[in-house]
Amino acid sequence: MIRRIDLRGRALSRTELLGVLPRPEIGVDEATRSVTPILADVRARGAAALRDLSERFDGVRPEHLRVPAAALTDALAGLDPVVRAGLEEAIRRVRAVHAAQTPQEHATTLGEGAVVRQRWIPVQRVGLYVPGGRAVYPSSVIMNVVAAQEAGVPGLAVASPPQKDNGGLPHPTILAACALLGVDEVYGVGGAQAVGMFAYGVAGSEPQDGAVLCEPVDVVTGPGNVYVAAAKRLVRGVVGIDAEAGPTEIAVLADETADPGHVALDLISQAEHDPMAASVLVTPAVELAGAVEARLSDLAGATKHSARVLQALGGPQSAVVLVDDLEHGLAVVDAYGAEHLEIQAEGASELADRVRSAGAIFVGPWSPVSLGDYMAGSNHVLPTGGSAHFSSGLGVHAFLRSVQVIEYTRDALEEVAERIVAVADDEDLPAHGEAVRGRFR
Repeated sequence: MIRRIDLRGRALSRTELLGVLPRPEIGVDEATRSVTPILADVRARGAAALRDLSERFDGVRPEHLRVPAAALTDALAGLDPVVRAGLEEAIRRVRAVHAAQTPQEHATTLGEGAVVRQRWIPVQRVGLYVPGGRAVYPSSVIMNVVAAQEAGVPGLAVASPPQKDNGGLPHPTILAACALLGVDEVYGVGGAQAVGMFAYGVAGSEPQDGAVLCEPVDVVTGPGNVYVAAAKRLVRGVVGIDAEAGPTEIAVLADETADPGHVALDLISQAEHDPMAASVLVTPAVELAGAVEARLSDLAGATKHSARVLQALGGPQSAVVLVDDLEHGLAVVDAYGAEHLEIQAEGASELADRVRSAGAIFVGPWSPVSLGDYMAGSNHVLPTGGSAHFSSGLGVHAFLRSVQVIEYTRDALEEVAERIVAVADDEDLPAHGEAVRGRFR
């Protein structure tokens, strides 16, 4: 069901370790070849291309690419009260955590009349992607929208795949979540084509679209499959992105104190997202590894999405990795750079503080990834595929730009003028120095 990789007694370099750790066969690099023509089509033909691509990939040709306001109102009115209460509690928790992330502006005085101020300015418009192929993710609406709102972004647009069973509109629960959060610009567009729509903007092709269906955005965020991640990579530079949040992955660093049932349940919980989802256990405890494998055999076939789970657990992206000890295990999970890293081991808090590469870290047996997916208050839009080595999870910072404001008086500039000239001349840029010296002639 799930393969083993035995790293015990092997002193591997970083390059060698990266070569043996589990990864999917189709990565973002491979997916870009399929995505490039999709983005070009959206850029060239606008809304007409979006309708053709929806018919091709989603099995429905939407009449309304932008969701009518009445559909948002109706979706919220029809939302199950129990689900609504759950979403409202998630919103409250996520908003509290993200409100605390907002950086403070400050000023540094370097001398009399010499001041540098630090400002944090929100981008003007964002495109927030919410997947909706194999499952419905109102939680992703919350994670995207609340972070952008707390950053102070004035313009928010959401896109989610059109559903054949909902008349070509996104799933009603997605629409209801948007209505709960006050978002009224929502599109029934999925996949790489949604990323292209946000990045380039699109002209309308039908009277109901208007001349311009969707204006371009400054930043695109949100999770998705490997093709969405590839599209975000390709438009980076045209727009900003949060990270390459592709097929989900979980790594569990565990020792003999871990409950094998808990570990197995957590591996399965992420495997049910996608056949390309990665579930990885890293442990020095051979008995735990065997017990987890046994529990996976018992549980995977009984879960609702068993076919998907079994495919994910049996894929090249999933494995049980045996290591010499927790110190070795820590090196392995750091090299892997998991989207979600659980630590179920003695001294879990101390180990967590030593991790250097992970999208989010879940400490101890009572902090499962499922908590972070919904109710922890943290954000579940996280870097995947090893991009946690250089990218962060979604937060307020993804929508803010750091801008420095420099204000010097005449006397303050004169105090450093000759030093500026000396450095400028040394760099053979004399006009730089003249721009300063000329002010004092």
